[in-house]
Amino acid sequence: MERINRWRAHGGWQEVWRHDSTATGTPMEFSVFVPDGDGPKPVVWYLSGLTCNWSNVTEKGEFREACARHGFIFVAPDTSPRGEGVPDDPDTAYDFGLGAGFYVDATEEPFAQHYQMRSYIERELPALIAANFPADMARQAIMGHSMGGHGALTIGLRNPGAYRSVSAFAPIVAPTECPWGQKALGGYLGTDPAAWAEYDACRLIEAGARVPALKVDQGAADGFLEGQLMPQRLQDTCAAAGQPLELALHEGYDHSYYFISSFMAAHLDWHAKHLKP
Repeated sequence: MERINRWRAHGGWQEVWRHDSTATGTPMEFSVFVPDGDGPKPVVWYLSGLTCNWSNVTEKGEFREACARHGFIFVAPDTSPRGEGVPDDPDTAYDFGLGAGFYVDATEEPFAQHYQMRSYIERELPALIAANFPADMARQAIMGHSMGGHGALTIGLRNPGAYRSVSAFAPIVAPTECPWGQKALGGYLGTDPAAWAEYDACRLIEAGARVPALKVDQGAADGFLEGQLMPQRLQDTCAAAGQPLELALHEGYDHSYYFISSFMAAHLDWHAKHLKP
């Protein structure tokens, strides 16, 4: 690994690292905030949304004060492989290809070689964090926004025992039922919807998957609320399955980082209740 930047902030260090990924076959970058003090420290993962990379939440998420207060390591990976030879959407659309990996392991060409974001987030990057930072991997939480909210929910549900708590801002909760998800899952995984179910939070819950604690915040003025995000679908699914869910709808807030930064500290305070030793 190579550290490519470092800044002093909130009594800790905000860093950006680059490494060669075996999962994606490309260089990958991630940001990590490490507060001062003796370790090992709990780890909070943040998965970003469409068009983003590590920089969006790092520069606009306003997470460092709460992470320093709670002693959290905060890791923000990229959202897709990048670099020469990595295929993009043929029409260069924002919702597929570069910046839109959807946290899946692609099986369809030409994407299967590099778009292995599920393996990268679930296995490769946690091993690097454990080996290179003062991380307590027995105390992990995962959160995300939009496409990254989809990633946080599905990764949490597929890996019982790995994360003590899961939260999301405006997540895509049922990608098999919305245009963003149908395009991405079809393009990465093929046209058989049966192959999509393990990447759909509602389908996973209906099949018996559970997480210990789940929190979702959604802006009521979000332009994607009805057609893409459908929080009511998650609420109904969790109620029918007995999966605890804290869902809050906030009037006036949209899909932007103005919304995310407004409630970031509250999410981290909530995770802190579940990450105690």
